[in-house]
Amino acid sequence: MKLVGRNRLDEFCAMHPDGRTWIENWIADVEAAAWTSPHQLRRRYPSASFLGAGVTIFNVKGNRYRLEALVAYKTETVVVLWLGTHNEYDERNKKR
Repeated sequence: MKLVGRNRLDEFCAMHPDGRTWIENWIADVEAAAWTSPHQLRRRYPSASFLGAGVTIFNVKGNRYRLEALVAYKTETVVVLWLGTHNEYDERNKKR
């Protein structure tokens, strides 16, 4: 898969160095993946949540952080939309 938004991941890791190893492993997984459906993605990330329209939430570091990404299976692209703490995610979604 092609990964778009690595700059967001780099910024996150600079602010939350405890998440760096998980993020680096996730990047490697994404770039090596050839997911064609949410079912295939879920085999690797069983705790992933699918919000519709390709938006997927990944639980980072035992759900301490959340990563929101758009997974476009047909174009084999993953776009990082947002990344932050679980509390920031909850606050962000109250406003929706």
